[in-house]
Amino acid sequence: MTIDVNAPVDKVWARIGKYCDIGEWGIPGCTILSGDGDYGTVRSIGNEILVAKTKYSYTYTQPVRVGPAYNMYHGTLEARPLTATTTQILYTLLFDNSMLADDAAREADIKNRRTRFTKMLENMKVLSEGGTLPPGAVSAPRPAGAPPTVGVPMAPPR
Repeated sequence: MTIDVNAPVDKVWARIGKYCDIGEWGIPGCTILSGDGDYGTVRSIGNEILVAKTKYSYTYTQPVRVGPAYNMYHGTLEARPLTATTTQILYTLLFDNSMLADDAAREADIKNRRTRFTKMLENMKVLSEGGTLPPGAVSAPRPAGAPPTVGVPMAPPR
C-alpha cells in the first residue's frame, strides 16, 4: 500500500519513522518493551520485533504465540523520495491467512487489513505534511480480554 506525501523524505521519516511512532498514527499506546530502537527492539504493539532497517525503513515481525495459528506476519514501513519535495510512503505486509475457513474469510481478512493500513497511511500523510489528526483518527487498542478483530494485529491481553 502506498501514499504520496508533499514533504521531503528526511522530514517525513523524522515525523513517522521511529519504531513507536505507530502510537500516534496507527495504534495508540506503543511503548518499547526492550531494546533501544535498533535490531531486536520489541514494541508493545503485538510484541513486534524489529528485524531489519535502513535509513528510511524498518521491518518487524510478530512472534509465534501459544494458541493461535502462526501466520508469518511481517510488516515493512518505508519512505522513498520521489522528488526533492515529495515522498512516497509504502506499507508492505506479508502474512499467511490460509488457515482461515474459506476464500470469503480470506478476502474479508485482506480487505480488513487494507482498510486499516490505508487509514494509517492517510494519518502519516497528514502528520508528515504538518497537519494534526482529528479526534478518533487513531483507533483505540483492544481492551484486555476482548476477542481479536479479524486481521488487526494488536497486542495480546496482559
